[in-house]
Amino acid sequence: MDTMKAFSMAEASRGEELKVFDWEKAATLIVERGAKEASAGLQDDWEYTGGTILEDGRPVPAEETYVYLASTWATPEIEIDGEVLDCFRMQSAAPGWDEDTYWPAEALEILERPKRG
Repeated sequence: MDTMKAFSMAEASRGEELKVFDWEKAATLIVERGAKEASAGLQDDWEYTGGTILEDGRPVPAEETYVYLASTWATPEIEIDGEVLDCFRMQSAAPGWDEDTYWPAEALEILERPKRG
């Protein structure tokens, strides 16, 4: 998406509630699928917002990647094994998460749970 279109969409949605990346859903999907790699970004704007969040089965440290995962107009998504899925909550339904949230404790706990077998 070009910069002017992104700017226009942001202006049109000014004052709307943020959609924030759902870290708990992401962690659950990763565990359920046994994923070793995952990326996240904003729909139609991955070029500027997307990055790797899981590599070799481990969360990528924040200082080793870049993601921007909140928007009033673009939908946060996760990519696992070539499949891109919506992965967000409205900010009012998230436990204090915003655009700066990255692998919060509650999501890391899901990743660390023993697998049921």
